[in-house]
Amino acid sequence: MLITRTSPITGRQNTLDLDISTDSLLKWQSGLLLVQEAFPVLTADEREFLISGCTKEDWETLYGAAEEEE
Repeated sequence: MLITRTSPITGRQNTLDLDISTDSLLKWQSGLLLVQEAFPVLTADEREFLISGCTKEDWETLYGAAEEEE
């Protein structure tokens, strides 16, 4: 499903194609499910995009790239 959100960091509209159902989206939006319950297959970055509109690139701009664990 194509989801479009406006970044609070850049003000730009971004669209991601996320593997989610309309039913799960509606349950999350209505408060019946937590984001991680509604979308367990999404990455943390994809869930953050749904919640805030921030992309992975926005976070990297603000806080730098995340270090990978060894």
